[in-house]
Parts: sequence; C-alpha cells; structure tokens
Amino acid sequence: MEIIAIHGSPRGSRSRTRKLVQWVLEGAAREGADTNLLDLADMKITACSACDSCSLTGECIHNDDFSMVFEQMCNAEGIVLGSPVYVDHVTGQMKVFIDRLADAIHYQVCSGKYGCSVSTTAISGGDVVVSYLNHLINYLGGYSVGGLSAALGDDQASIMKLEPEARSLGKRLVDAIQIKEFFPDQEEIIAENREYFARIVEENRSWRPLEYETWVDRGWIQ
Repeated sequence: MEIIAIHGSPRGSRSRTRKLVQWVLEGAAREGADTNLLDLADMKITACSACDSCSLTGECIHNDDFSMVFEQMCNAEGIVLGSPVYVDHVTGQMKVFIDRLADAIHYQVCSGKYGCSVSTTAISGGDVVVSYLNHLINYLGGYSVGGLSAALGDDQASIMKLEPEARSLGKRLVDAIQIKEFFPDQEEIIAENREYFARIVEENRSWRPLEYETWVDRGWIQ
C-alpha cells in the first residue's frame, strides 16, 4: 500500500504542518504502508495558464515538477494533504498545485482512493483549510477519512501534543483503504460532481477516446 503526502508550507523542515504530516505518515507506516512526503516548496510548479490543453489532450504545456507529483498521487492508494493557513486559506504553493489539478478533477482520477488533510494556524482558519483540502479529495473522486487542524499561537512546542492524534489519523487512513470503507454522504457529493463532469468527458470524446470509454465502462456515462 502506497500513501503519498503533499505538503504546501514554504518553511520546509521548520514547518509545524510538516510535523503533523510526518506523524500521519508514521502512523500509516506502522500499519504496513509505504509512505513518501513531497514538499511543494522544493519544486518548480508553474501556475495554470487556462490554455485548455489538458482538457483537450490530457497533457499540460508546462514542463515542470507537477507531472512527477501528479504521477505519484495517481499511483498511491492514499493521499495526505497539508497546508498551514496563510491569509485565511492554503499557501500559494498549495493553491498553484491545486489549480493544476483541474483536468484531474474533471476526470475524477482519484476515484477509489482515500485521503485526509491537516493544517496549522496561529489563531484561526485551520478548520477552513482542512475542509477545503478534504473537499478537493472528494472533487478528485476520492473519500476523505477526516482531518486535523490546530491553532498553536506562538508556542513552537505546542505542536508536540498533537502527535498521538496525527498518528491515529494515519492509522485511520490505512484502515479505510484496507476495508474499502464506504462513505454514503461523500459518495452523493462525488456522484453529483461526476454527473456534471460527464458533460466535459463527452464533449472531449473525440480528443480523448480512452478516457471516454473508461467512463462508459464504469457506468458513469450511459
């Protein structure tokens, strides 16, 4: 079982959010998962230019590190997303990455996968970021098993009390993957999105016949 974490803080090893992400992965590793953590700040990911190339051809015009991160995400069974709160939302690094996922969202490439999200903040906004990142997992067609946010103030040591909860979240992720847990409320949201995205898949069927056939085979397009 492969679980990948995508971390959006620009602070690298100094990031408190990164500690949460690492503990989630360690909790998953204890249950037998192979894990990998990717720091978006270490990579070159160009902002989306809305050229529609991905929608028409399935390929992006930008030659950067996005394709590597995306490939690992597609190959993993589990996804952990982490971002601190920057001005009431995710960091710029994380948002640029998410915007590049537009085509992946339209084709729900993470269908059958599971994920979770973590965030840290000084005072507020952590729950908003976790909710947004878990919404992204649903948007991609996957299930979220939950999340963890923490308002830590200026106390650099306060993050340590969250280690058991973060490790437990990693275990929760592995358990959901192993039993293929079903989330009816999330499935309803995913299905509603799929119904809308089906129009995009049909419109591009001449450009991307394999993707169209996949949706037909899955019963997503009648």
